[in-house]
Amino acid sequence: MESIYSPRAVRDLLKKNGLHAKKSLGQNFLTDRNIVQKIAEAAEVDYDTVVEIGPGIGALTLALAARAEQVIALELDKKIVPVLREVTSGFANITIVEGDAVKENFDTLVEGVAGPQKAREGYRVAANLPYYVTTPIIMHLFEKDFNIKSMVFMMQKEVADRIMAEPGGKDYGSLSVVVQFFAKPSLVTKVPPTVFLPQPEVESAVIRLDKHKSPPVNISNKEFFFKVVRAAFGKRRKTLLNALSNSALKLDKTLIQKACEKSGIDPKTRAETLSIEQFADLSENLSAW
Repeated sequence: MESIYSPRAVRDLLKKNGLHAKKSLGQNFLTDRNIVQKIAEAAEVDYDTVVEIGPGIGALTLALAARAEQVIALELDKKIVPVLREVTSGFANITIVEGDAVKENFDTLVEGVAGPQKAREGYRVAANLPYYVTTPIIMHLFEKDFNIKSMVFMMQKEVADRIMAEPGGKDYGSLSVVVQFFAKPSLVTKVPPTVFLPQPEVESAVIRLDKHKSPPVNISNKEFFFKVVRAAFGKRRKTLLNALSNSALKLDKTLIQKACEKSGIDPKTRAETLSIEQFADLSENLSAW
């Protein structure tokens, strides 16, 4: 349906169905075909199964369906589902499922729609993510270790910058380390507010996350590793020694100093200077005592 790629058409479609963009669900509908196509191309869904999170009125859904073998559109807003069904009615390879991405078992979802083999082979995920729930969705997908090959997400540019940041920069933080533990992030394109209806107050970006076949660092306790990373960044202006000793981990300063020394890390440095490899060494040495 070509008409959904314009602000006026989106307004008319919503009005006809007595709907409006819900702020509570972070709904900002894409109205630019070029951006939609860039997301679909970056997703590399040719002859593959893709789960789209939050399809809304189906702008990205149609572009994915033109390439993919199977599109599973997971939508939380029950009121917009009839519109989505209308817009996508000409595509036999689109299955619409009502559900919450933060609670969904994606492997089970794919198995139920596309079959056990597709779930085992792996599948793609794509989305124009609601800004307010971007991080919870991404962490759910990683922490549950679903059989996802890659993800392409539209998100707030500020969050994308944090995910892709390298050590030493102002954007580098716990989100950078945690996401990069699971995947390699790359920028697809930057997106201005003008391509959405309604227009958000911030810039957006599309990034791709390619899951590592195995983690880039060896750690014996993943949960403790993440706790150390988050504690270290919990008080950014404090030294690593003070941030960790004043965190919920309740680590003794002497222990921290010994672990830092063994890891070749200055305990007076700050968390934003440490690489993921250094965090891994520190975590292992802290847990050894």
